[in-house]
Amino acid sequence: MSLVTILLNIFLPPLAVFLKHGIGSTFLLSVILTLIGWLPGVIHAFVVND
Repeated sequence: MSLVTILLNIFLPPLAVFLKHGIGSTFLLSVILTLIGWLPGVIHAFVVND
């Protein structure tokens, strides 16, 4: 995992997921989790962008 990916996972989780997987269910889940709370979005981004 590159430094850019790690920073995107922390500061813009949906963007990091979008860059790796495109628009789909994973991206939508990331947006929803980030809107619910920042931390769930970050955790999801790290798990998905493994």
